[in-house]
Amino acid sequence: MAEFYRKKKKICQMCAGRDVDYKNVEVIKKYISQDKGKILPRRITGTCSNHQRHIATQVKYARHMALIPFVK
Repeated sequence: MAEFYRKKKKICQMCAGRDVDYKNVEVIKKYISQDKGKILPRRITGTCSNHQRHIATQVKYARHMALIPFVK
């Protein structure tokens, strides 16, 4: 018989008080994949839908300002 366990629910870091800004490259890199530079989905980052949209816009701002590359 298979053992089932519950995975701990991820908490949105921005709801907990952490802010994401396009000028803070170290924080933005946590929300981007390492191999292709794509924005990571909600199921991996654990953010809520409101803050995932905010992260997406901040990543796009940082790409446009050439703080992070579009592709690796």
